[in-house]
Amino acid sequence: MPAITDISQLDMDKTYSYADYLTWKFQDRLELLKGKIFKMSPAPGRTHQTIVGRFHIELAKYFAKGKCQLYLSPFDVRMLNRKKSTPDKEVYTVVQPDLCVVCSEDKLDERGCNGAPDLVIEILSPGNSKKELGIKFDLYEEAGVLEYWIVEPAEKTVFVYSLVNGKLSGQRPLTEDDLIKSPLFPQLDFSIAEIFE
Repeated sequence: MPAITDISQLDMDKTYSYADYLTWKFQDRLELLKGKIFKMSPAPGRTHQTIVGRFHIELAKYFAKGKCQLYLSPFDVRMLNRKKSTPDKEVYTVVQPDLCVVCSEDKLDERGCNGAPDLVIEILSPGNSKKELGIKFDLYEEAGVLEYWIVEPAEKTVFVYSLVNGKLSGQRPLTEDDLIKSPLFPQLDFSIAEIFE
């Protein structure tokens, strides 16, 4: 099957497989959520990138010497959607979190991560809030992501969710006066004010 190079060649209502995803050679960045195509926002703005960079610095210090690996977008995370898959067809979700941490070497290959990362961090942008707060939250919960942080730059707030009995459960919103403390990685903590300064 030849590579598809123009997104207009695709039926946006169709359910696609991960094999289909691998044939696409677009300029646009896409995610495959429960087999459906979602265009990613244009290149993130300066504020978004600054915040991603500051998180990366803090997390890289913590994860530098351990077995867990830290990755920045673009980095494909493939998660099997058990509810939509059938014996004849596996339906995958392919996302590109802003940052993610993977502690199992078995999940990593040259294409990215095959399975749920341990920690996912998404920075909200004006065009992606609905996707991050609704669709992706449910997908990460179903896939078994152990910890999910949603960062709201406009309000300088971070929401930390942990997987408890199969459900992502949240702390109170964290603001500039707080430290981020990871339930999954208890020694990981840093000031939110430094992220948003």
